[in-house]
Amino acid sequence: MEPVRIQKFIADSGLCSRRAAEALIAAGEVYVNGRAATPGQKVDPAADRVTVRGKPLRGVPQPKVTLAMHKPRGLVCSNSDPHAVDGTIFDLLPREWARLRLFCAGRLDKDSEGLLILTTDGDLANRLMHPSNTVVKRYYVQLEEPFPAARLPLLVRGVKVEDEWLKVERANLVNPGADKKSAALDVHLHHGKKREIRQLFLALGYPVKRLRRYQIGAFPLKGIPLRGVKQLSTKEISQLFATPRPRAAEATPAHED
Repeated sequence: MEPVRIQKFIADSGLCSRRAAEALIAAGEVYVNGRAATPGQKVDPAADRVTVRGKPLRGVPQPKVTLAMHKPRGLVCSNSDPHAVDGTIFDLLPREWARLRLFCAGRLDKDSEGLLILTTDGDLANRLMHPSNTVVKRYYVQLEEPFPAARLPLLVRGVKVEDEWLKVERANLVNPGADKKSAALDVHLHHGKKREIRQLFLALGYPVKRLRRYQIGAFPLKGIPLRGVKQLSTKEISQLFATPRPRAAEATPAHED
C-alpha cells in the first residue's frame, strides 16, 4: 500500500474527521511505532503501527458508508458515554452497520430529535461540519411561549452569551396568529455551536420545548420513520450539499409526534 498522511489514515479508519485527527496529533494523542506523530507525517498502512490515545487503529480502511437516521428524543449521540442510561443512537443500528466505526457528522443533543448523518467517511464528515462549507440545517422549533414576529430580526442579528455570539441564518414563524405571534418557528442554521438554538432562545426569554432537525441541505428527513436508519446513495449524499429551492411549504415543515 502507498504511504498516506497520518491524518488521512486516521480519518479513513472511521475514528474521526481529518480536522479532528489534526487536533489529536497536535495534542500528542497519536503515536506511530511508539513515537509521537507529527502533522503531515506519512505512514505505511500495511507496516506502521498507529495508536490513538493508546489504542491501535486498524490498518484496513472501512467501507465508505453514510447513513441517515431519524433520532428520537432521549438518546445521546455518543458510543462511549457511560452516563447514557437511556441508550445511544448506536443502539438503533441494524447488525450490518453496528460493526462499523461510525461517527456523527453534526450531533443533536439528548433532548433534540430529527435528521442525523452517520458516516465512516472522515472527509465527508469534515465537509458537512466545516463552517466554510455553509451546509444549511433546518429545524422545527417549538417554544414554551409564542414568539413575536417583531423579534425575528434579533435572531438573525444574534445575541452574545458568555463571550459567544449566537445567531441563526433565517427564522420564520409557523402559522402565526392574528397577533403575529407563534410558539412554532422554522429556523435555518449552518454554523452550529453546541445547543446554540436552545441557548439563543433561552437568552431571549423563550425556552425551547421541542427541537427537530428536518432537513440538511436539500436532503429531507421525510420518509424515514422515527428510529429508522437509511443508507444514502451517491445522489442522496450530494443533496446534503445542495442549496434547496425555496418553496411555499418551507415555512410549515412537517412534524410528527
